[in-house]
Amino acid sequence: MAKPILMDFYADWCGPCKIQDPILEKLEEKLGDKIEFKKINVDDNLQLANKYGIRVVPTLILECNGKIIEHYIGVTRPEILEADLNKAAASCTE
Repeated sequence: MAKPILMDFYADWCGPCKIQDPILEKLEEKLGDKIEFKKINVDDNLQLANKYGIRVVPTLILECNGKIIEHYIGVTRPEILEADLNKAAASCTE
């Protein structure tokens, strides 16, 4: 079974990113066996940020098999993320 990927597009200078970070760390502890978590600094990865059309940080993109299944802009509440991540883990197949 394929593992969904949650990409966290952030910047070191971003205040809201610092709020989102501990939320994602807790979710990774809980769901890291089912979801692949990737942190992507937009300042260091401009090409990737442009590929995904990132204009605001934090932006989270949830992918399964290369297809975007959820897109979150701004700080996202942990209960919303956890529900969506569990759903993606259950439905993402190769």
